[in-house]
Amino acid sequence: MDAVRVALLREVLAGTRWPQDARRFALALRTSVVPRGGGLLLAGTEAYEPWHLAAHLSDESAWSGLPELAPTLVRHRVAAGDPAHLAVGPDRIAAAGRGGTVLLVAPERPDEGLLERVRDARRAGARVLTLDGGDPEVGGLAHESLVVGGDDDVDLDIVQHLVSAAAGENGRPPAGGRRTFRDRLSGLADRLTQPPPARW
Repeated sequence: MDAVRVALLREVLAGTRWPQDARRFALALRTSVVPRGGGLLLAGTEAYEPWHLAAHLSDESAWSGLPELAPTLVRHRVAAGDPAHLAVGPDRIAAAGRGGTVLLVAPERPDEGLLERVRDARRAGARVLTLDGGDPEVGGLAHESLVVGGDDDVDLDIVQHLVSAAAGENGRPPAGGRRTFRDRLSGLADRLTQPPPARW
């Protein structure tokens, strides 16, 4: 989703908690991966693999100059012929340790095997973040979580767009403190979608 569409989405959701909560969660993600340098593992449940979020975070990583934001997608079913970047299975989560970050996207309760692997990663020193549907056990594993419940006015896909865009917006400032093209485009989109000032 481009900067203009994200700005429009934020405008539609203005007055709700979502733009602010997404920025808070994105800041937690960014501050987890940037100083720690141990890599970002992105995992979903067996029924929901977050391909879309993986693609958006990879794009934001490139645009913002934060290679640490580019995730490794953890898949539940890996076939023998899969390319290396699509051949990372759930055992990799348990191997995450100090310096690593695990982002778990779980609209429903994950199976016990996945929960145990995330517990192991946390015990080994990995930072755990969750985008989830409100399961207490999932939330209990997280250092930081953002809950998207069935009664909310947005769905998980919309929240993933907000989070990924916010994660890349405040990337590393370029040398000399100049703003990147993406920062300028995002600012312009925000200004263009603001309502006109009231005339008295």
